[in-house]
Amino acid sequence: MRWRELVEPARMERVAVVAPARHARDVLAALADAGVAELQLISGRTAGEAELDEVLSGTVHRGRIAALAGWSPASTLGALATRLAALGGSVVRLPLPPGVDPPTQLLTRGASAAFQPLVDTYGTVPYADLNPSLFAGLAYVAMFGMMFGDVGHGALLFVAGLVLFTGRPRALARYRAAAPFVCGAGVASALFGAAYGEAFGPTRIVPTLWLAPLDAPVTLMAFAVAIGAALLAISYALGSINRWREGGFAVALVALSGFAGVALYAGLALVGLGLFLHRSGASVAGGVMVALALVASFVGLYAAAGGRFAGAVEAGVELFDGVIRLGTNTISFARLAAFGLTHAALGGIVWTATTALWGRGTLWWLLAALVFLIGNAVTFGIEALVAAVQALRLEYYELFSRIFIAPGRAFAPWHLPAAARKEHS
Repeated sequence: MRWRELVEPARMERVAVVAPARHARDVLAALADAGVAELQLISGRTAGEAELDEVLSGTVHRGRIAALAGWSPASTLGALATRLAALGGSVVRLPLPPGVDPPTQLLTRGASAAFQPLVDTYGTVPYADLNPSLFAGLAYVAMFGMMFGDVGHGALLFVAGLVLFTGRPRALARYRAAAPFVCGAGVASALFGAAYGEAFGPTRIVPTLWLAPLDAPVTLMAFAVAIGAALLAISYALGSINRWREGGFAVALVALSGFAGVALYAGLALVGLGLFLHRSGASVAGGVMVALALVASFVGLYAAAGGRFAGAVEAGVELFDGVIRLGTNTISFARLAAFGLTHAALGGIVWTATTALWGRGTLWWLLAALVFLIGNAVTFGIEALVAAVQALRLEYYELFSRIFIAPGRAFAPWHLPAAARKEHS
């Protein structure tokens, strides 16, 4: 599979299925068996789970010819045309209706397919847009790992993911789709745990490869914001590509989630960097970029609002909101460090209590072991839930809100199993 097929929806064709009226039922039966076409009935709704007779009654008749319009992936048309030709039917390509977007069928494989549920729960990828499932999945597990950094807890999470992969016990089979997330989150957590020197808390089982969170909270906060800035930059890049694919270069140029937004974000970053490093040239260059980006963004928002005074007011409000969101969304990633600090603090409390009880005698040893086990179980449960929710929140509100501007519509091919067709024949 080519890389473009992992990020682009399948190419759709607007088609008409045409057949002599006397053979229409046989042609539709073959079409239902193939399950590769989404049909539009006379009523305007799609065939969905409609039975054969209902779809037959929804065909358009011109003399002795019956026809139905719909959508089908371009890759399936050859085989479908050959199959229907044997029954007297044919498939005719139609021009794309103006103002109508084709439905989306994603051709995902491997890691892209494993992380697809993360995008699907937000919405269907529009037909013109790139599918960000791989980026979204990697970003999710990385953010989770930073908040849940602990080698021991990460290892337990990875083992839990492997159990989900097996589909056993049967009660867990419904959660098998989450296995890639759980395994990926476990690996990321273990890696950050090694960087933090955390393994079931500050037990010194593993050395600190980077920093201990509680010893350098400011550094960890700065790193979290930098990670957020990088993820936002990638989201802006994907958003710019999507705006270009949706409406052309001109639309992408003035879109706040397109090139104008990229320039605004980069300009503000350059101004901040120049002030921090006391480089006036960088600050001036960044200021020029910000000014040009604001003008371009206002033009795009003004045009989208319909122009005139009301459009100018609306564009001004949206532009102000967009600029404010740039800062707040970036700072929002500080929660990666905040919850990482919380995890480390809870682990430290459990370990301190454990060591305080250890060494006082046999019964105290048992009590210390009980505190260690229960404390880690509670920490694991609470922090795993918090990290999962917070990573999802950052994914949706900070990243996807820039990649997408409107949801698409999923491709829904009409398909009836042979048994269902015989039952209603």
